[in-house]
Amino acid sequence: MALMERVSTLLRANLNDLVDRAEEPEKMLKQVILDMENQLMQVKTQVAISIADLHLLERRAAETALKSDDWMRKAQLAVEKGQDDLARVGIERSLESRKLAGNFQQQIGDQKAQADSLRTAFLSLEGKLVEARAKAELLMATHRRAKANGDAAKAQLGLQGGATSGAWDRMNRKVQQAEALGQATSGLAAEDIEGRFAALEKEDEVDRLLAELKERKAG
Repeated sequence: MALMERVSTLLRANLNDLVDRAEEPEKMLKQVILDMENQLMQVKTQVAISIADLHLLERRAAETALKSDDWMRKAQLAVEKGQDDLARVGIERSLESRKLAGNFQQQIGDQKAQADSLRTAFLSLEGKLVEARAKAELLMATHRRAKANGDAAKAQLGLQGGATSGAWDRMNRKVQQAEALGQATSGLAAEDIEGRFAALEKEDEVDRLLAELKERKAG
């Protein structure tokens, strides 16, 4: 989250105070805008990576689903040839592929939520940058007038980034909750008793599907 912390710091910066303290206000403001543009490009890159990962997961899920269907087709062929042992292997492989495809679907949902969140954040940051540019121009003009006229009044423009910081805090908590849930699920899956029950259920499913294939052949 270091990137978003840097972005949040820039958005919270009060340009009025920076202008008053800077020896070269215009140069300082240009640097602030440049920093914001650089950070925005980094966030844009993260959005692109997240979307690319989503597309990869979707492709893997589709490929795994096709493998499941292909293994079941092979099991059907083995039944027709009277090779029940080979048919059982095909059914088992089909079930494994089907389960893996389901896992991919869960990951796709999580990745899509992350991509949507990053995209929304990027658009918000982009809007803040446009606002910052406009305010920087006004602040520089106000500073020049104040120096020329000896006006002691200070410009009251500034950027407020608290809402953005709060949004990223909420997203960070959601990520942590998702990670904790994943760890808990992995721990449960490692339990020996659960593994034994899962094996029984798998064997029962294989027997059921094998019986269906034989009935289909007989019919």
